[in-house]
Amino acid sequence: MGVLTGRTALVTGGSRGIGRGIAERLGRDGARVAVHYGSNEAAAKETAARIEAAGGSAFVLGVELGTPGDAEALWEAFDRHADGLDILVNNAGIGTSQPFDEIDETEYDRVFAVNVKAPHFITKLGASRLRDDGRVINISSGLARSAAMPHLMAYSMTKGALDIFTRDLSKVLGPRGITVNTVAPGIIDTDNTSDWLRSSDEAWAGAAAYSALGRVGTPADVADVVAFLASDEGRWVTGHWMDATGGSLT
Repeated sequence: MGVLTGRTALVTGGSRGIGRGIAERLGRDGARVAVHYGSNEAAAKETAARIEAAGGSAFVLGVELGTPGDAEALWEAFDRHADGLDILVNNAGIGTSQPFDEIDETEYDRVFAVNVKAPHFITKLGASRLRDDGRVINISSGLARSAAMPHLMAYSMTKGALDIFTRDLSKVLGPRGITVNTVAPGIIDTDNTSDWLRSSDEAWAGAAAYSALGRVGTPADVADVVAFLASDEGRWVTGHWMDATGGSLT
């Protein structure tokens, strides 16, 4: 029996990359997993199928985040499949690399809407569904605390805001035994990063050199950290920012 058997988890952006790794790990640990996707239904169904092929249980939810009413739509869809939640993983996010003097308000608002506003209101509306002693895990980024990278300013700002959200929310939900934590990945090999990571041997080696462990991270590396926080063993950790960069910040 898995350590999460009998529990229900929702992973936003769970169809690909880090989100898929997290969804599959929670499913393997026994949780019934709601795999959220924004636009790629086929990928979400593939993730759910992979969870079920490994003996787990999953269902998919399609809602575009960063749009008016997104949180309401997400929970309306969730309620058609489940009557409560134990683990909420706010993983969905988008990036932007427009420099400070080039980014416009539309792009700025888009990134903040998905990366900050959506997790806030998804959690706010989900709190009544979240059972006591539950878990909220926000996926941030090592960029929020790394050396300055001006071309990623807006994206890094969203992750800094998410970190503050974690810290403050832990005080709000703590009386119910609900823990709230941030997991901050470094450079992870996913379909979002593969174009530049795999563009040359030099690019791969340069990315690996950021880590104290001398390699590029995988979705499973992040998922294992999330799994710990989601488990009973993580019950005394809350309001915490967990470095999952492989030592890239040392």
